[in-house]
Amino acid sequence: MSYFSRVSDHSYRANEHTGGAWNLAEQHIAPSFGLLAHAIEMDRDARGNGHLVTARLSYDILGTVPVDVVVDIDVRVLRPGRTIELVEAALTYQGRGVVLARAWLMKQYDTAAFRGSGLRPIPPPQDLPAWDPSRVWPGGFIASAEVRRAEDEPGRAAYWVRTSVPLLDDEAVSSLARVAGLLDIANGMTVRVDPRQVAFPNLDLTAHFFATPVGEWVGFDTAVSIGPSGIGLTHSIIHDETGPIGALSQSLTVRPGAGIG
Repeated sequence: MSYFSRVSDHSYRANEHTGGAWNLAEQHIAPSFGLLAHAIEMDRDARGNGHLVTARLSYDILGTVPVDVVVDIDVRVLRPGRTIELVEAALTYQGRGVVLARAWLMKQYDTAAFRGSGLRPIPPPQDLPAWDPSRVWPGGFIASAEVRRAEDEPGRAAYWVRTSVPLLDDEAVSSLARVAGLLDIANGMTVRVDPRQVAFPNLDLTAHFFATPVGEWVGFDTAVSIGPSGIGLTHSIIHDETGPIGALSQSLTVRPGAGIG
């Protein structure tokens, strides 16, 4: 079974693998991020702009949504162009906003001669031990993820994630959409505080890519920070098996006395 099944051109049913982690009755938002990326790419291709690649994905989480319901996605172009576009996609449930996504799409140029990064690679997945995130988090989405992790300390770790669950039934998706559907797992793979006692859900996620991901694994080099007044940040460098390919950040609302429920 996939994370979503297509119901119509713009509607999708969430399956049991989308469940958790803060509340088992609600979807983990990560698969929806992948679905929105897929919808943006489908709209791009339908408009004849398949030569553009995604340089940034930015998601604002407007609310929660139950598991096993039908959600709708609408896509619109905010800034059209042949070399640069800004596209927006809204995911709604019964007319209520759940996630608002924006993507910058850019024309590709041959810059192979200048390729390089000052970002440090992390050990490959085969060099890190298997780790079961279900020991910390409940829910179908977390259970669907295979993780290999090396934690330096609470709130600081390098890890790799992959899943055998497809984003959609009987529908091919790009490597970018597949990776986008795993990005939100970063806020939870190296916790600084016990999530049974302190809630720290993220309000958003912004990912910048300087290379298109390849391979089945996506890697993270993650640091979690919590300030003195209820605001936190999870920041990660994104990797594929060729090395670093981008970065993501998630704003956290940190709530003592709350937690998994």
